[in-house]
Amino acid sequence: MKWWPKFGSNWLLRPSSGLIYDRQLAILSLALMAIGLVMVASASISEGIHLENDPFFFVKRHSLFLFICLILSAFVVQVPMVRWQQFNTAFLLLSILLLIVVLIVGREINGSQRWLPLGPLNIQPAEVAKLALFTFLAGYLVRRQDEVRGRWRGFVKPLVVMGIISILLLLQPDLGSVVVLFVTTIGMLFLAGARLSQFVSLLILGAGLVVLLVGGSTYRMRRITSFMNPWEDPFGSGYQLTQSLMAFGRGGWFGEGLGNSIQKLEYLPEAHTDFVFAILGEELGFSGVFIVLLLQAWLAFKALQIGQKVLLGARQYEGYLAMGIGIWFSFQTVVNVGATSGLLPTKGLTLPLVSYGGSSLLVMSTAVAILLRIDFEWRRDNIQARQREVL
Repeated sequence: MKWWPKFGSNWLLRPSSGLIYDRQLAILSLALMAIGLVMVASASISEGIHLENDPFFFVKRHSLFLFICLILSAFVVQVPMVRWQQFNTAFLLLSILLLIVVLIVGREINGSQRWLPLGPLNIQPAEVAKLALFTFLAGYLVRRQDEVRGRWRGFVKPLVVMGIISILLLLQPDLGSVVVLFVTTIGMLFLAGARLSQFVSLLILGAGLVVLLVGGSTYRMRRITSFMNPWEDPFGSGYQLTQSLMAFGRGGWFGEGLGNSIQKLEYLPEAHTDFVFAILGEELGFSGVFIVLLLQAWLAFKALQIGQKVLLGARQYEGYLAMGIGIWFSFQTVVNVGATSGLLPTKGLTLPLVSYGGSSLLVMSTAVAILLRIDFEWRRDNIQARQREVL
């Protein structure tokens, strides 16, 4: 067993210093994708039979999405970061255009008009808008850093852009994505050095807007009240959450066994998408839940670590973008897990790289590929710098 300390400390815990690509980041993302494929295959059998008379309907589509994700990631990792910085405004305008188009010709599912039908695939522009806003915001923070730190005008400008996107998202409606955009934007502005008084004012304004949005919608108010006490109406507004809690309760420490979930048999709605984490808890128990949360936290930590590293290396655009991706992944994980476990109100947000959903998988795998590219460029330049010092 003498090999274990060396293997464990050098390969598992420390950064992949000997390679030009970070193997840990790649393996973490692939592990989450593999877990997602297995859980979607298990959770979607009943739904596939009900909708298409095919128990493997959703897992076939999910496998196709993963295959496309790998091809797209292989392409994105070849794109220099200078191109993202150069075309971030164009990318943002394209995402806004898609948000407008989806309101006109989009496909409506469960009362929300969020999807653009493109042949056999449905694209969700909200997912594209998240990445587009963060790439734009990173560029803005580089161009206007002094203005962001010293003037209200510099602080408010990116919030206006976020507000435009948020209005288009609320028309779908999609409050969950708006909250993700708001929190990640605030985090990136904080890292750029905005003043504390600006954050306090913005948080008060944001909290007030959320209260108004919830209070002005019977549907959202019903979600909040069902979150506070789902057992008050377990067959009505609290049905989804109570079924999710029962799934976690049945899981115990080690679960009922892969494939042995009862809640996925048409009891828990959206079992393979927003609530796949509950099925995972039922089948794999606390141990499975802990492993997935550990992998998600590790992935977010790697993103933040890469961001800190390149910021210290004077790569501001790459650093802010990596930090933004880390905040995005970690917060969306918290919201999804909190919604399925009853700690937060139910929101239609996927578990990153795990839940069924082509748009989410494509955009988040693209974000991981960007992280790999950021880390690659930093390693490449530092290796070249060391070689010059030796010569």
